Amino acid sequence: MQDSKISLLDKAIEQSWSKIPPLWPLSNFIAVNPLQGLEDLPFEKAMTEASIYFQQNDFPDELNTVNRQTIKWMQAFFDKGQATVAMPLRPNGLYLSLHALMQFDQELFLDNAESQQWLKSLPLDPKDVIFNILHRLNIPENEHADFLTLSLTTLPGWASYIRYLSRWSTNVNTETDHPLERDYLAIRLIFIYLLWPNALSLLDWHTSKKTLIKNSDTYNNMVIAEQKYQAALLQKLQKELNSIDSKTSSSQVQMIFCIDVRSEPFRKAIESVGSYETLGFAGFFGLPVHIEKFETSESYDSCPVLLASKSNVQEAPCDLTRIKLFKSAQKLYQSMKYTFTVPFVLAEALGVFMGAAMALKTLTPNSLSFLQKNLLNIDDQSVKTCLDIQSISFKDQCEYAETVLKMLALTKNFKNLIIFCGHGSSSENNAYSSALDCGACGAKPGGINARILAMILNSSTVREHLKLKNIDIPSETIFLGAQHNTTTDELFLYESDIVGFEKLNNLKQLKADLVLARKKNNLFRARSMGYLGKDINAAEYIKDHSQDWAQVRPEWGLAGNASFIIAPRDLTKNINLAGRSFLHSYDYKNDPEGLFLTTILTAPMIVAQWINYQYLFSTIDNVAYGSGSKITQNITGKFGVMQGNASDLMFGLPLQSVYTSDRNSYHEPVRLQVFVYAPQASLDKIVSANTLLQKLFGNGWVVLICIEPIEHSFYVLNRNFSWKKINE
Repeated sequence: MQDSKISLLDKAIEQSWSKIPPLWPLSNFIAVNPLQGLEDLPFEKAMTEASIYFQQNDFPDELNTVNRQTIKWMQAFFDKGQATVAMPLRPNGLYLSLHALMQFDQELFLDNAESQQWLKSLPLDPKDVIFNILHRLNIPENEHADFLTLSLTTLPGWASYIRYLSRWSTNVNTETDHPLERDYLAIRLIFIYLLWPNALSLLDWHTSKKTLIKNSDTYNNMVIAEQKYQAALLQKLQKELNSIDSKTSSSQVQMIFCIDVRSEPFRKAIESVGSYETLGFAGFFGLPVHIEKFETSESYDSCPVLLASKSNVQEAPCDLTRIKLFKSAQKLYQSMKYTFTVPFVLAEALGVFMGAAMALKTLTPNSLSFLQKNLLNIDDQSVKTCLDIQSISFKDQCEYAETVLKMLALTKNFKNLIIFCGHGSSSENNAYSSALDCGACGAKPGGINARILAMILNSSTVREHLKLKNIDIPSETIFLGAQHNTTTDELFLYESDIVGFEKLNNLKQLKADLVLARKKNNLFRARSMGYLGKDINAAEYIKDHSQDWAQVRPEWGLAGNASFIIAPRDLTKNINLAGRSFLHSYDYKNDPEGLFLTTILTAPMIVAQWINYQYLFSTIDNVAYGSGSKITQNITGKFGVMQGNASDLMFGLPLQSVYTSDRNSYHEPVRLQVFVYAPQASLDKIVSANTLLQKLFGNGWVVLICIEPIEHSFYVLNRNFSWKKINE
């Protein structure tokens, strides 16, 4: 190809991928806005564009054939151990390996020897293949980008997974080339050329769909729901404004939770049972760390995907012998399970024991849980683990500690006990379990991050450094890590991290109050899931849900999320937010330059926006943007789900995560409304300096509301970045 042709083709390829969002694997199922590639458009126009590209299901028959072949080969190439025999030649890359193997797939040639020979003679550079096939299909040069875009959006799940692998997965250089994207386009075009020689008509098909799209009521209904929600919340907030600066706390325990909407009702429950002060912070607690777990050999970044991890932290059981034996047996069982013949022998040898376990798990899951925990001593949280944080430099430790404390406005009046509470979930037989863990920790439980920060803040040398920054932590103040189970509301304290912790005053009372808070919030969760039984039995109902391997809805996750409130806790403490709000602690008086608020708006708020849109679009169209019913799903390659055995990779949340039944939704699709207790001038400065925020606020993807702290008035940011006062 000539250089000018290469340049034009590069632009067409890049443009074709611009509409495709990333799709994370099930192991760390990060929430993402499925319309992320359309955020440069006004929200309502983006919805129309998306319906044209992503909500079509009456494809031409030839395209359906192309899709089936693409799915078949992508399953084989990207498999992560589910298949007994791995596809050969995978180290050569997607294009080169498939090019070598596809020549033997007779379904692609229909006894056409000429096509088979053509495939063998293709060049080794996928970009040359793309150009040659576009030319053979007679696609006009000015429509190359459109045709390539349609090649991706007509099988968007697999394209989104390629996008993730190419731009977001570990060790990918996002600033350089993306060969995997070219490889996939080349393979996709090969299938199209072999199975649909007249694919030029795809452009006409697309044009016809544009003319059929009509304005739906979805957007108008959404606006009405948003206005109703906003008015009700503003009314509640207004009542609290007059006393926000006069409230004091007499508590001896401060607890810092993740901003997750599931933490909000639990925080309220804890505050209601005793003298406890709670705060909110992104659940990775400002630590860009990479975790290496000994017992599972798992390795992952425990920080938002917007950040790169900086330090490796190793976690290992303090009692290695018992955990080694258990994990070795578990690993042996899994390896035998996936071989050719051993499963038959395995069934005979262990059938009686496994049958008994299955019966208990099905009929009385609590009994099996009791057996594992108390008799076999198999329980992850009962295993004492040690953390090695030496890889985090002293400079970084001091910086992390100072930043978190200042962002929380926690620089004086320290309580005797300060607990950082990460969170995770517990469920059985749940492909989407990681979607219920902490998004700020890369869809992993956040307890480790909480423990690391507590260890840093308990360090005498770190405290000496903080004194130089006017942060004087009393010697009697103890920091402790904990993990909140969002499914059962159990809060596990990592007491073994602190020598002599069991002698702490009021520890017995704290544990008793945590049990009361758990029972109180269990009732709230149970009622939201349709529980109609006695209040006293709600905790048992919730526990059964978490251990029942037939349960399609162990918890609601972040369903119902609607707002992000950046303010002191005093503003929201007495308000029933119904588990719909992300709560981030913030005091504008401690942030004169707006640096902390900038961080909150450009990191935690962005993650919350991704979550908001994953739930919103999974509700609006659960087939196109969600993943359909769990009942008919199959896991493919250990990384994604399909409907049946040969669908596109399903993109978002399952039906049961957002619907109470096939037709009745639980989640209300509304755009994220961000309430900030800070002066307009601070927000103007931040938004004017950040193009991402300008895009989100200016195109109506996120609603920004300023709560003016001086005049106690509310202002909404218009799309032209002017402010409109909201009538009280």
